[in-house]
Amino acid sequence: MYFAFIIATAAGAIATLAAAAVTAVLIVKRLNALRRGANTDYESTQHMGQPSVPSSRIEQEAHKNLDETQQGLQEERDKKGQQTHEKEDPKKLGTTKGPDGKERSSQWDVHGKKQGRQPASRSARSSGPQRDAVPAVRREGGMSVVGIDLGFLNCYIAVARSGGIETIANEYSDRCTPACISLGSRTRAIGNAAKSQIVTNVRNTIHGFKKLHGRSFDDPIVQTERVRLPYELQKMPNGSAGVKVRYLEEERPFAIEQVTGMLLAKLKETSENALKKPVADCVISIPSFFTDAERRSVMAAAQVAGLNCLRLMNETTAVALAYGIYKQDLPSLDEKPRNVVFIDMGHSAYQVSVCAFNKGKLKVLATTFDPYLGGRNFDEALVDYFCDEFKTKYKINVKENSRALLRLYQECEKLKKLMSANASDLPLNIECFMNDLDVSSKMNRAQFEQLCASLLSRVEPPLKAVMDQANLQREDINSIEIVGGATRIPAVKEQITRFFLKDISTTLNADEAVARGCALQCAILSPAFKVREFSITDLVPYSVTLRWKTSFEEGTGECEVFSKNHPAPFSKVITFHKKEPFELEAFYTNLHEVPYPDPRIGNFTIQNVFPQSDGDSSKVKVKVRINIHGIFSVASASVIEKQNLEGDHNDAPMETEASSKNENKDDVDKMQVDQEEGGHQKCHAEHTPEEEIDHTGAKTKSPPSDKQDRINQTIKKGKVKSIDLPIQSSLYRQLTQDLLNSYIENEGKMIMQDKLEKERNDAKNAVEEYVYDFRDKLGTVYEKFITPEDLNKLSAILEDTENWLYEEGEDQPKQVYVDKLQELKKYGQPIQMKYVEHEERPKALNDLGKKIQLVLKVIEAHRNKDERYDHLDPAEMDKVEKYISDSMNWLNSKMNAQNKLSLTQDPVVKVSEIVAKSKELDNFCNPIVYKLKPKVEVPEDKAKANNEHNGPMDGQSGTETNPDPAKGSSQHTESGEMDVD
Repeated sequence: MYFAFIIATAAGAIATLAAAAVTAVLIVKRLNALRRGANTDYESTQHMGQPSVPSSRIEQEAHKNLDETQQGLQEERDKKGQQTHEKEDPKKLGTTKGPDGKERSSQWDVHGKKQGRQPASRSARSSGPQRDAVPAVRREGGMSVVGIDLGFLNCYIAVARSGGIETIANEYSDRCTPACISLGSRTRAIGNAAKSQIVTNVRNTIHGFKKLHGRSFDDPIVQTERVRLPYELQKMPNGSAGVKVRYLEEERPFAIEQVTGMLLAKLKETSENALKKPVADCVISIPSFFTDAERRSVMAAAQVAGLNCLRLMNETTAVALAYGIYKQDLPSLDEKPRNVVFIDMGHSAYQVSVCAFNKGKLKVLATTFDPYLGGRNFDEALVDYFCDEFKTKYKINVKENSRALLRLYQECEKLKKLMSANASDLPLNIECFMNDLDVSSKMNRAQFEQLCASLLSRVEPPLKAVMDQANLQREDINSIEIVGGATRIPAVKEQITRFFLKDISTTLNADEAVARGCALQCAILSPAFKVREFSITDLVPYSVTLRWKTSFEEGTGECEVFSKNHPAPFSKVITFHKKEPFELEAFYTNLHEVPYPDPRIGNFTIQNVFPQSDGDSSKVKVKVRINIHGIFSVASASVIEKQNLEGDHNDAPMETEASSKNENKDDVDKMQVDQEEGGHQKCHAEHTPEEEIDHTGAKTKSPPSDKQDRINQTIKKGKVKSIDLPIQSSLYRQLTQDLLNSYIENEGKMIMQDKLEKERNDAKNAVEEYVYDFRDKLGTVYEKFITPEDLNKLSAILEDTENWLYEEGEDQPKQVYVDKLQELKKYGQPIQMKYVEHEERPKALNDLGKKIQLVLKVIEAHRNKDERYDHLDPAEMDKVEKYISDSMNWLNSKMNAQNKLSLTQDPVVKVSEIVAKSKELDNFCNPIVYKLKPKVEVPEDKAKANNEHNGPMDGQSGTETNPDPAKGSSQHTESGEMDVD
């Protein structure tokens, strides 16, 4: 026995040591993981928000005639995000002081060249793209990150969570939400519910409205779309296109901003239901060919929906971001970039872009598009073919019946998808199609491709154009990524493959890639998430020109401020010499390149411009900008005032060259491009730092030496002061703030109306549900608890209520349904109560009986002098005995009385009374019956004596005495621990 004890002890010690070793290893691994995470978080904070280069620095560098263009870091963080980063990084990590003493990012030297730390080290440490590329740590728990793909046919929502980017599903468990709104007499249906009403509620179901944004009613595109749409378009008071539908029993016009606002509000609600918190910030996708007017219209729609759009993102750029941010094998910044072509053919448009990727850097080189080629064009080709066939075969004109035409569109879309996977003949069958006729036909892939030959020939030109604009050859392209539903058509894939002479890649989700890219961009812009450092440089799709009037010979001056494919976001500062307020007109330079009938962008009036005190023209600096949304604006204007130093009475002109050229014509207009800056890159652009335009519009360049001489002269003879000037903007097709506020107010009213209607329908459905449910139970479980007379009476009431629901009660206020339900429950609740009492009474009686039996056993044991209960007070036990006797009498009397009643009669005793009696018994008896026995204290002297005379223990023989008491005690202790284990 002794040896067995030793072996058991040793085994326990070994097991304990092994467990400790395993625990230590796990702890060390965990600490290492936490240390790596801390390093990653530290670097992420350091990289995340680099400070912008001060404008003064840009002006100084502009004087140095630098012409190098380099890529920078992130642009356009909102104020909250920048403040968060500054608070977390008070020492401004990653900044150095330049020669002028001002702080700037350590990744830029004084010549604007990128230096220093590369993101490759962090990427190498990351365990995978999913963990490092997506949000890692939340900064503020209440913020949300949402990306919305606002498509022509369908919409997708992606959100950033701790586990990565996820595309969320709507209430129908569908990740695709149709871009469809159906308006009825009392409420609106949006998304999947509206799509089911396209055929039944033709005139009031709005879909295919994306191309109407920012366009006038007389726009050729609007008139073309008008023919295709089954609902009515209407000219709004401001001249824009709107829709006319019947809502709340009256004809009502809705602007396109309101319609898209309804859809966005639905998408916002879906994302809030998925995230379980409010949603405000988002990034919304738009086609890259959208003009300023169209972009501003989408921004207004976001405001109507109560969303704060952090960025309008070009769809192909969003796809490129979703592709590049997860790549671990991109070339470093000093290596040749990886060129990737992204092709997006959706339901209504075709877009192509070529992007250059380096580690942590994405630059869009060029983009082309065909706004009038998409999946619906292939559907229309099928519809036209079958319309002609049915006209000959069945003598019906399908295009005269809007419902039949919509059904044919739906069937042709299904057929097109089937032909993408099957080359054999496929049937087309539609029952009760038109005039109670069943129609049928068939089509195969070869016929389909022959039918769409003219459409397929339009696939190649944008591919050729984007390669020419990017100055790339086919061998320079690393891969071709395709997205969009129409790229699934085999003939489209074949055209792309034939042009590039290489296989195309389908690694991206064709439907969800845009939404995922928008969610990633939102995570980058949001201060609530840490994301891998990734720089995004988009471009300007159309060249933009400024025009202004000159007083010299009553002419006009022009300057192309942004060329086609110019990097964006971007700012430029232009210098004018003026004596009076002047107006700048912005317009698209080449109208034939823009899929929009009007080249105007807007007019900007620079106010409060006056001559200098010496009569010379004032030097006005105007900052123009393409912002993060791709929208042009005149961001600011300031006048430079000359101030002579004390003791110097000489009036030194600011521009000696100007005064020498035009001594008698001080009001001659001059324009100089002084400064350019980009949000994602600081470009000292390929333009000369100073360009002058004379009255003929010709550009002249000032020698750098002359420029420096003028600067030195200014520094010697005087100082300058900059004063901000007010700017009055008049943007083309811009909604007024009052009109936008009215749209927001109307949307709030419609949301409230939808809520009230839902509550009304819920109340009506509750009455209907109660009628059907109770009538069913009357014939089954409730049958034994109601008399035949009452059964007939109640059945008649339920029948009358059902008829009322489908006649007079079809359209009643909510309170009427609530009252009707309460009236029904007056008849039904007594029967339901009898059934519930009958079902639950046996269990309650059984529980009470068990408790009585337990107490009776204790009373019996106490009478028999059981030592477990000899500490209980006899007087109190007598009270318990009397209470139990009374309880048994109460229980027996109630049970006897209940057994005499039929099931249709009200019970003598309710379950609640039995449960209360049971609790009363516990409260009275338990403190007495289950009173703890007091402990008996043993005197110390007696205890010692007992220890000295203790005999052999634990089965040891009397001869195995322990010579060492201390050792013996320790052995017993170890044995005790082993027993416990």
